[in-house]
Amino acid sequence: MHDTASSIRRPRIGSLFSGYGGLDLAVEHGTSGETVWFSEINEPVARVFSHHWPDTPNLGDISIIDWHEVPPVDVLCGGFPCQDVSTVGKGAGLAPGTRSGLWSHMATAIEVLQPELVVIENVRGLLSAPAIRPETKGATHDDRNPHDATGGPATAVRNLEPGSWLLGDQPERPLRAAGAVLGDLADLRRDARWIGLPASLAGAPHHRFRIFITAHPHSTVPHPAGVGRLTGRREPGSSASASGHDRAEPPSDRPRPERAGWLTDQAERLGDTVRPDRDHLRRWGRYAGAIARWEYITGRDAPAPAILNEDRGPRPAPEFVEWLMGLPAGWVTDPAHELTANQQNTALGNGVLPLQAFLAMEAMS
Repeated sequence: MHDTASSIRRPRIGSLFSGYGGLDLAVEHGTSGETVWFSEINEPVARVFSHHWPDTPNLGDISIIDWHEVPPVDVLCGGFPCQDVSTVGKGAGLAPGTRSGLWSHMATAIEVLQPELVVIENVRGLLSAPAIRPETKGATHDDRNPHDATGGPATAVRNLEPGSWLLGDQPERPLRAAGAVLGDLADLRRDARWIGLPASLAGAPHHRFRIFITAHPHSTVPHPAGVGRLTGRREPGSSASASGHDRAEPPSDRPRPERAGWLTDQAERLGDTVRPDRDHLRRWGRYAGAIARWEYITGRDAPAPAILNEDRGPRPAPEFVEWLMGLPAGWVTDPAHELTANQQNTALGNGVLPLQAFLAMEAMS
Protein backbone atom coordinates (compact mmCIF):
# COMPACT_ATOMS: atom_id res chain seq x y z
CA MET A 1 0.00 0.00 0.00
CA HIS A 2 1.35 3.43 -0.94
CA ASP A 3 2.32 5.54 2.08
CA THR A 4 0.76 8.90 1.23
CA ALA A 5 2.07 10.67 4.34
CA SER A 6 5.70 9.81 3.64
CA SER A 7 5.41 10.76 -0.03
CA ILE A 8 4.43 14.38 0.63
CA ARG A 9 7.31 16.70 1.41
CA ARG A 10 6.76 19.00 4.35
CA PRO A 11 7.06 22.70 3.47
CA ARG A 12 10.38 24.26 4.49
CA ILE A 13 10.07 27.37 6.65
CA GLY A 14 12.58 30.18 7.08
CA SER A 15 12.20 32.38 10.16
CA LEU A 16 13.31 36.02 10.53
CA PHE A 17 13.32 38.15 13.70
CA SER A 18 12.48 34.86 15.36
CA GLY A 19 12.29 35.74 19.05
CA TYR A 20 11.06 32.77 21.09
CA GLY A 21 9.29 31.29 18.05
CA GLY A 22 5.68 32.32 18.63
CA LEU A 23 4.95 33.10 14.98
CA ASP A 24 6.89 30.01 13.89
CA LEU A 25 4.66 27.78 16.00
CA ALA A 26 1.59 29.19 14.24
CA VAL A 27 3.18 28.87 10.79
CA GLU A 28 4.35 25.32 11.42
CA HIS A 29 0.90 24.40 12.69
CA GLY A 30 -0.90 26.12 9.81
CA THR A 31 1.25 24.67 7.02
CA SER A 32 2.44 21.42 8.63
CA GLY A 33 5.88 22.69 7.72
CA GLU A 34 9.28 22.48 9.36
CA THR A 35 11.54 25.43 10.23
CA VAL A 36 14.93 24.82 8.57
CA TRP A 37 16.76 28.00 9.60
CA PHE A 38 16.15 31.13 11.66
CA SER A 39 17.64 34.58 12.15
CA GLU A 40 17.81 36.13 15.61
CA ILE A 41 20.49 38.58 16.77
CA ASN A 42 19.52 38.65 20.46
CA GLU A 43 21.69 35.89 21.93
CA PRO A 44 19.67 35.09 25.09
CA VAL A 45 16.42 34.84 23.10
CA ALA A 46 18.18 32.83 20.39
CA ARG A 47 19.00 30.27 23.10
CA VAL A 48 15.27 29.77 23.67
CA PHE A 49 14.62 29.24 19.97
CA SER A 50 17.56 26.86 19.62
CA HIS A 51 16.33 24.85 22.60
CA HIS A 52 12.98 24.18 20.92
CA TRP A 53 14.45 23.84 17.41
CA PRO A 54 17.75 22.14 18.32
CA ASP A 55 18.72 21.15 14.77
CA THR A 56 17.90 24.52 13.18
CA PRO A 57 20.85 26.86 12.47
CA ASN A 58 20.78 30.56 13.35
CA LEU A 59 21.82 32.73 10.39
CA GLY A 60 22.42 35.67 12.74
CA ASP A 61 22.27 39.34 11.76
CA ILE A 62 19.74 39.78 8.95
CA SER A 63 21.55 42.87 7.64
CA ILE A 64 24.66 40.90 6.59
CA ILE A 65 23.11 37.67 5.29
CA ASP A 66 23.87 36.79 1.67
CA TRP A 67 20.50 35.38 0.62
CA HIS A 68 21.99 33.75 -2.46
CA GLU A 69 23.89 31.43 -0.08
CA VAL A 70 20.86 30.51 2.05
CA PRO A 71 18.94 27.23 1.53
CA PRO A 72 15.63 27.92 -0.25
CA VAL A 73 12.35 27.78 1.66
CA ASP A 74 8.68 27.43 0.78
CA VAL A 75 7.51 29.74 3.57
CA LEU A 76 9.19 32.85 4.98
CA CYS A 77 7.86 34.36 8.20
CA GLY A 78 8.87 37.16 10.51
CA GLY A 79 7.80 40.08 12.65
CA PHE A 80 10.29 42.85 11.94
CA PRO A 81 11.11 45.17 14.89
CA CYS A 82 8.19 47.32 15.98
CA GLN A 83 9.95 49.98 18.08
CA ASP A 84 9.74 52.74 15.45
CA VAL A 85 6.16 52.06 14.33
CA SER A 86 4.70 51.35 17.77
CA THR A 87 2.35 53.95 19.22
CA VAL A 88 4.45 53.90 22.41
CA GLY A 89 7.75 54.32 20.54
CA LYS A 90 9.57 57.40 19.26
CA GLY A 91 7.49 57.58 16.07
CA ALA A 92 10.43 57.43 13.68
CA GLY A 93 8.36 55.24 11.39
CA LEU A 94 9.39 52.81 8.71
CA ALA A 95 12.52 54.55 7.53
CA PRO A 96 16.14 53.76 6.60
CA GLY A 97 18.40 53.50 9.63
CA THR A 98 15.64 52.60 12.09
CA ARG A 99 15.05 49.24 13.70
CA SER A 100 11.71 48.94 11.92
CA GLY A 101 13.51 49.80 8.70
CA LEU A 102 14.99 46.30 8.84
CA TRP A 103 11.86 45.35 6.91
CA SER A 104 13.87 46.20 3.78
CA HIS A 105 16.16 43.22 4.49
CA MET A 106 13.15 40.93 4.77
CA ALA A 107 11.93 42.30 1.43
CA THR A 108 15.32 41.44 -0.07
CA ALA A 109 15.05 37.91 1.32
CA ILE A 110 11.64 37.54 -0.33
CA GLU A 111 13.02 38.79 -3.64
CA VAL A 112 15.94 36.35 -3.65
CA LEU A 113 14.38 33.27 -2.04
CA GLN A 114 10.99 33.51 -3.80
CA PRO A 115 8.97 31.61 -1.15
CA GLU A 116 5.45 30.45 -1.94
CA LEU A 117 4.07 32.01 1.23
CA VAL A 118 5.16 35.02 3.30
CA VAL A 119 3.74 35.63 6.78
CA ILE A 120 4.37 38.96 8.53
CA GLU A 121 3.35 40.15 11.99
CA ASN A 122 3.59 43.58 13.60
CA VAL A 123 1.93 46.00 15.99
CA ARG A 124 -1.14 48.12 15.38
CA GLY A 125 1.07 51.16 14.88
CA LEU A 126 1.94 49.78 11.44
CA LEU A 127 -1.38 51.32 10.33
CA SER A 128 -0.57 54.81 11.57
CA ALA A 129 3.23 55.24 11.56
CA PRO A 130 4.77 57.10 8.60
CA ALA A 131 6.93 55.48 5.96
CA ILE A 132 9.93 57.29 4.52
CA ARG A 133 11.05 55.43 1.43
CA PRO A 134 14.77 54.79 0.90
CA GLU A 135 16.42 56.32 -2.13
CA THR A 136 17.34 53.85 -4.86
CA LYS A 137 19.96 54.08 -7.58
CA GLY A 138 18.81 56.47 -10.30
CA ALA A 139 15.92 57.83 -8.24
CA THR A 140 15.75 61.11 -6.32
CA HIS A 141 14.34 61.62 -2.87
CA ASP A 142 11.30 63.37 -4.42
CA ASP A 143 10.61 60.37 -6.64
CA ARG A 144 10.27 58.08 -3.65
CA ASN A 145 8.82 60.63 -1.20
CA PRO A 146 6.70 63.15 -3.14
CA HIS A 147 5.83 66.52 -1.56
CA ASP A 148 7.30 68.09 1.53
CA ALA A 149 5.14 65.94 3.79
CA THR A 150 7.88 63.34 3.97
CA GLY A 151 10.59 65.76 4.98
CA GLY A 152 10.91 64.14 8.40
CA PRO A 153 9.09 61.99 10.91
CA ALA A 154 7.37 64.87 12.70
CA THR A 155 6.19 66.47 9.45
CA ALA A 156 5.13 63.09 8.07
CA VAL A 157 2.99 62.33 11.08
CA ARG A 158 1.37 65.76 10.89
CA ASN A 159 0.44 65.40 7.23
CA LEU A 160 -0.66 61.78 7.20
CA GLU A 161 -4.21 61.03 6.17
CA PRO A 162 -6.65 61.18 9.10
CA GLY A 163 -7.91 57.87 10.34
CA SER A 164 -5.90 54.82 11.32
CA TRP A 165 -7.28 52.54 8.59
CA LEU A 166 -6.27 54.64 5.58
CA LEU A 167 -3.12 53.63 3.76
CA GLY A 168 -2.00 56.52 1.60
CA ASP A 169 -4.99 56.55 -0.75
CA GLN A 170 -4.60 60.22 -1.52
CA PRO A 171 -1.54 61.13 -3.65
CA GLU A 172 -0.78 64.27 -1.66
CA ARG A 173 -0.31 62.24 1.50
CA PRO A 174 2.64 59.95 2.24
CA LEU A 175 2.21 56.25 2.82
CA ARG A 176 1.78 54.80 6.22
CA ALA A 177 4.09 51.97 7.21
CA ALA A 178 1.54 49.26 6.36
CA GLY A 179 1.03 50.82 2.94
CA ALA A 180 4.78 50.78 2.32
CA VAL A 181 5.03 47.09 3.25
CA LEU A 182 2.07 46.19 1.04
CA GLY A 183 3.52 48.32 -1.75
CA ASP A 184 6.86 46.53 -1.51
CA LEU A 185 5.07 43.18 -1.69
CA ALA A 186 3.23 44.38 -4.79
CA ASP A 187 6.56 45.44 -6.32
CA LEU A 188 7.77 41.90 -5.60
CA ARG A 189 4.77 40.58 -7.57
CA ARG A 190 2.99 39.30 -4.50
CA ASP A 191 -0.73 39.17 -3.81
CA ALA A 192 -1.16 40.20 -0.18
CA ARG A 193 -3.89 40.06 2.41
CA TRP A 194 -3.85 41.65 5.84
CA ILE A 195 -5.94 41.54 8.98
CA GLY A 196 -5.88 43.09 12.43
CA LEU A 197 -6.86 40.92 15.38
CA PRO A 198 -6.88 41.39 19.17
CA ALA A 199 -5.56 38.54 21.30
CA SER A 200 -8.92 38.51 23.08
CA LEU A 201 -10.47 37.12 19.89
CA ALA A 202 -8.30 34.04 20.48
CA GLY A 203 -9.67 33.83 24.03
CA ALA A 204 -6.72 35.51 25.77
CA PRO A 205 -7.48 37.75 28.79
CA HIS A 206 -5.86 40.81 27.20
CA HIS A 207 -6.23 42.92 24.04
CA ARG A 208 -2.76 42.90 22.41
CA PHE A 209 -3.91 43.93 18.93
CA ARG A 210 -1.64 42.76 16.11
CA ILE A 211 -1.48 43.14 12.32
CA PHE A 212 -0.86 40.04 10.21
CA ILE A 213 -0.03 39.96 6.50
CA THR A 214 0.20 36.97 4.16
CA ALA A 215 1.47 37.13 0.58
CA HIS A 216 1.66 34.70 -2.35
CA PRO A 217 3.26 35.01 -5.79
CA HIS A 218 1.07 36.11 -8.72
CA SER A 219 0.39 32.50 -9.68
CA THR A 220 -2.47 30.03 -9.62
CA VAL A 221 -0.28 26.95 -10.02
CA PRO A 222 -0.54 24.72 -6.90
CA HIS A 223 2.71 24.27 -4.99
CA PRO A 224 3.95 20.65 -4.78
CA ALA A 225 4.33 20.91 -0.99
CA GLY A 226 0.76 22.12 -0.59
CA VAL A 227 1.75 25.56 0.71
CA GLY A 228 -0.92 28.21 0.84
CA ARG A 229 -3.84 26.18 2.14
CA LEU A 230 -4.05 25.96 5.92
CA THR A 231 -4.82 22.52 7.25
CA GLY A 232 -5.79 23.36 10.82
CA ARG A 233 -9.56 22.91 10.59
CA ARG A 234 -12.10 21.21 8.43
CA GLU A 235 -14.48 23.24 6.34
CA PRO A 236 -17.55 24.25 8.37
CA GLY A 237 -20.19 21.59 8.17
CA SER A 238 -17.84 18.98 6.74
CA SER A 239 -18.52 16.61 9.61
CA ALA A 240 -21.14 16.03 12.25
CA SER A 241 -20.16 15.47 15.85
CA ALA A 242 -22.17 14.68 18.95
CA SER A 243 -21.24 18.01 20.53
CA GLY A 244 -22.05 20.04 17.45
CA HIS A 245 -18.65 21.75 17.45
CA ASP A 246 -16.60 22.36 14.32
CA ARG A 247 -13.48 20.78 15.75
CA ALA A 248 -9.93 21.09 14.53
CA GLU A 249 -8.80 17.88 12.91
CA PRO A 250 -5.24 16.84 12.04
CA PRO A 251 -4.82 16.24 8.31
CA SER A 252 -4.76 12.60 7.28
CA ASP A 253 -2.12 13.01 4.63
CA ARG A 254 0.55 15.02 6.42
CA PRO A 255 2.20 14.71 9.86
CA ARG A 256 1.93 17.62 12.28
CA PRO A 257 5.10 18.97 13.92
CA GLU A 258 4.95 17.83 17.56
CA ARG A 259 6.23 21.23 18.67
CA ALA A 260 2.96 22.93 17.74
CA GLY A 261 0.57 20.05 18.34
CA TRP A 262 -0.90 21.68 21.45
CA LEU A 263 -2.32 24.46 19.26
CA THR A 264 -4.86 21.93 18.01
CA ASP A 265 -6.16 21.53 21.56
CA GLN A 266 -6.34 25.29 22.08
CA ALA A 267 -8.23 25.83 18.82
CA GLU A 268 -10.65 23.02 19.70
CA ARG A 269 -11.59 24.63 23.02
CA LEU A 270 -11.98 28.14 21.63
CA GLY A 271 -15.72 27.96 20.97
CA ASP A 272 -16.73 26.33 24.24
CA THR A 273 -18.64 28.15 26.96
CA VAL A 274 -16.68 28.63 30.19
CA ARG A 275 -18.05 29.90 33.49
CA PRO A 276 -15.86 30.91 36.43
CA ASP A 277 -16.32 29.10 39.72
CA ARG A 278 -16.25 30.54 43.24
CA ASP A 279 -12.50 30.18 43.52
CA HIS A 280 -12.00 32.21 40.35
CA LEU A 281 -14.33 34.92 41.62
CA ARG A 282 -12.59 35.03 44.98
CA ARG A 283 -9.08 35.17 43.51
CA TRP A 284 -9.57 37.26 40.38
CA GLY A 285 -12.66 39.40 41.01
CA ARG A 286 -13.92 41.10 37.85
CA TYR A 287 -11.27 39.30 35.78
CA ALA A 288 -12.54 35.86 36.83
CA GLY A 289 -14.38 35.13 33.59
CA ALA A 290 -11.43 36.04 31.36
CA ILE A 291 -8.95 34.10 33.50
CA ALA A 292 -11.17 31.01 33.68
CA ARG A 293 -11.66 31.02 29.91
CA TRP A 294 -7.92 31.23 29.19
CA GLU A 295 -7.16 28.54 31.76
CA TYR A 296 -9.60 26.29 29.92
CA ILE A 297 -8.20 27.10 26.46
CA THR A 298 -4.55 26.68 27.48
CA GLY A 299 -5.28 23.65 29.66
CA ARG A 300 -3.41 24.96 32.69
CA ASP A 301 -4.02 27.13 35.73
CA ALA A 302 -2.90 30.74 35.84
CA PRO A 303 0.35 31.22 37.77
CA ALA A 304 0.74 33.96 40.35
CA PRO A 305 0.65 37.26 38.45
CA ALA A 306 3.37 39.13 40.34
CA ILE A 307 6.62 38.69 42.18
CA LEU A 308 6.81 40.66 45.41
CA ASN A 309 9.96 42.64 46.13
CA GLU A 310 10.28 44.64 49.35
CA ASP A 311 12.66 47.16 47.80
CA ARG A 312 11.05 47.70 44.38
CA GLY A 313 7.48 46.56 44.91
CA PRO A 314 5.63 43.96 42.83
CA ARG A 315 6.69 43.22 39.27
CA PRO A 316 5.13 40.96 36.62
CA ALA A 317 5.98 37.31 37.06
CA PRO A 318 7.50 35.92 33.82
CA GLU A 319 5.59 32.66 34.33
CA PHE A 320 2.32 34.63 34.32
CA VAL A 321 3.27 36.60 31.21
CA GLU A 322 4.23 33.32 29.53
CA TRP A 323 0.77 31.95 30.39
CA LEU A 324 -0.85 35.13 29.02
CA MET A 325 0.89 34.41 25.70
CA GLY A 326 -0.64 30.94 25.59
CA LEU A 327 2.71 29.16 25.68
CA PRO A 328 3.43 25.83 27.39
CA ALA A 329 4.91 26.19 30.87
CA GLY A 330 8.66 26.79 30.69
CA TRP A 331 8.76 27.67 26.97
CA VAL A 332 10.68 30.84 27.86
CA THR A 333 11.03 30.57 31.65
CA ASP A 334 12.78 27.20 31.84
CA PRO A 335 15.92 27.76 33.98
CA ALA A 336 17.88 25.79 31.36
CA HIS A 337 17.69 28.85 29.07
CA GLU A 338 19.60 30.89 31.67
CA LEU A 339 17.60 34.07 31.08
CA THR A 340 17.11 36.62 33.85
CA ALA A 341 13.56 37.56 34.81
CA ASN A 342 13.94 40.86 32.92
CA GLN A 343 15.18 39.04 29.82
CA GLN A 344 12.26 36.63 30.03
CA ASN A 345 9.70 39.44 30.28
CA THR A 346 11.36 41.36 27.45
CA ALA A 347 11.34 38.30 25.20
CA LEU A 348 7.71 37.58 26.03
CA GLY A 349 6.69 41.21 25.54
CA ASN A 350 8.24 41.23 22.07
CA GLY A 351 6.70 37.91 21.11
CA VAL A 352 3.65 36.66 19.28
CA LEU A 353 0.70 34.79 20.75
CA PRO A 354 0.70 31.58 18.63
CA LEU A 355 -3.06 30.92 18.66
CA GLN A 356 -3.78 34.52 17.64
CA ALA A 357 -1.35 34.23 14.71
CA PHE A 358 -2.81 30.90 13.67
CA LEU A 359 -6.36 32.27 13.65
CA ALA A 360 -5.19 35.23 11.57
CA MET A 361 -3.55 32.94 9.03
CA GLU A 362 -6.66 30.81 8.93
CA ALA A 363 -8.86 33.85 8.32
CA MET A 364 -6.69 34.89 5.36
CA SER A 365 -6.37 31.46 3.76
